[in-house]
Amino acid sequence: MPASQAVQIEPSHLSQDVKVLSSDEFEGRGPNTPGEAKTVAYLVNQFEAAGLKPGGDLVDGKRSWTQDVPLGRFEIKGPVALSVKGGGKEDTLTQGEQIAVRAAMTGAKSVEFKDAPLVFVGYGVAAPERKWDDFKGQDLKGKLAVVLINDPDFETGKGEFGGKAMTYYGRWTYKFEELARRGALGTLIVHETAPASYGWATVKNSNTNVMYDVVRKNPLEAHAPVEGWIQRDLAVDLFKRAGLDFDKLKKSAQSRNFKPVELTGIAMSGKYAVDAQTIVSKNVIALREGSQRPGEYVVYSGHWDHLGIGLPDAKGDRIYNGAVDNATGIAALLELARVYAAAPAPQRSVMFLAVTAEEKGLLGSEYYASNPVYPLARTVGVLNMDALDPHGKARDFTISGSAKLDLLDRLVAKARMAKLSFSPDPKPEAGHFFRSDHFPFAKRGVPAFSFGSGEHWEQGGVAAGKKEAERYVKENYHQPSDEWKAEWTFEGMARDLGILYAVGRELADSNAWPNWSKDSEFRAARDHSASERK
Repeated sequence: MPASQAVQIEPSHLSQDVKVLSSDEFEGRGPNTPGEAKTVAYLVNQFEAAGLKPGGDLVDGKRSWTQDVPLGRFEIKGPVALSVKGGGKEDTLTQGEQIAVRAAMTGAKSVEFKDAPLVFVGYGVAAPERKWDDFKGQDLKGKLAVVLINDPDFETGKGEFGGKAMTYYGRWTYKFEELARRGALGTLIVHETAPASYGWATVKNSNTNVMYDVVRKNPLEAHAPVEGWIQRDLAVDLFKRAGLDFDKLKKSAQSRNFKPVELTGIAMSGKYAVDAQTIVSKNVIALREGSQRPGEYVVYSGHWDHLGIGLPDAKGDRIYNGAVDNATGIAALLELARVYAAAPAPQRSVMFLAVTAEEKGLLGSEYYASNPVYPLARTVGVLNMDALDPHGKARDFTISGSAKLDLLDRLVAKARMAKLSFSPDPKPEAGHFFRSDHFPFAKRGVPAFSFGSGEHWEQGGVAAGKKEAERYVKENYHQPSDEWKAEWTFEGMARDLGILYAVGRELADSNAWPNWSKDSEFRAARDHSASERK
């Protein structure tokens, strides 16, 4: 039987790994915490027990199991004083309730501003290739920019930005970066559940805890002093107090003729201290060396981190266990490593990459992609696994976003043999393509995708699968309740991992170099390095 055919993926191994990694003992796997040390030790132990080789940094001429990832660490210390005045009254704002401000990532030890004016800048997009400019020369120095989440055509489903599917302009990361580039004092993104694709609880839990960033020479080029989100109700009230209609202005922001609007008479003040330091986190790297072309690499990846310990939920639980997100992806990585180690050596090397700080902005994968241990030009492809479904089998699968690439064609073909169909990303408007660890590789031209479990369940059909996916986002995603459950069978994951193994194994035993489609924005970067693959 060829090595790329069926292998034994063990659901009980998946369950055990998820159970251990998402236990309270691992404290939510926050970077630079005792939870990180336990997680890294567990991963190294499992890779070693499987019989793989260390593939990380060179230490005294020998490969270690890890790659050092230096990160800036930023945490608000002490009280957060925030207030807004206008329309004849002044209100105190409660951190985590009406507003969620992040610890400044500029290196400053404190943030203080008094009576800063607010300017509505629509979707905050500057897209010259679409002849789109929401700023129209507006000077934002010393001002707080109020900005909508997602793209200008999210509401209508048609327009310059790909209809419902989110472009990178719709991501909050882009909006924070663009307004920093324009010298704004800060950015306040108006939260609305549909265009954000998650509720306020997710915003609060992801923005009021410790922040991390890659270490930057000029942090102010990427981060304004103030970065935060506000509840829609607060935005509507502030607009009203300035004599403006939020819904009308939101509608006008869907046109390229939109011009920024000052919230006359509205001013915000704030004061909070920030503890800023540099820490070193770890990516974990294991290798199954190739027998014939060890200098060419097929990569399986997933992020080991979650949110650590944060604000308590209604039950007082402060540990964000991260069972589905992303202990499932790491359990998948470990089980694939065991299978590869037990099978005959592939012709190319296969790398198992467990990255840090995904929850802080894909920082571990961004660091690896910008400081690769092995050349990206000779990286065949990246198969990333993020938040897989631990239930039974589905009749389909998906990937994050709507990328067109040969790697996906191979996956579709293998899945078809197992009677599985490909369902395009059910929510391209959520911008998942930009929210997973394949993205730092993709933007540098490496063919990459993030695998997603299907929603067409064998037991209960599409209705059951969709219902569970929606329930998870509402009740568990980025909340302390994302915990391991004894009733999870992991049968769907086990079957899907057999397909991911088959795709990776076929690539590892071939001379093929998959590419992006001709019209992909990532094709040029890949073609640029073609001479290194001769």
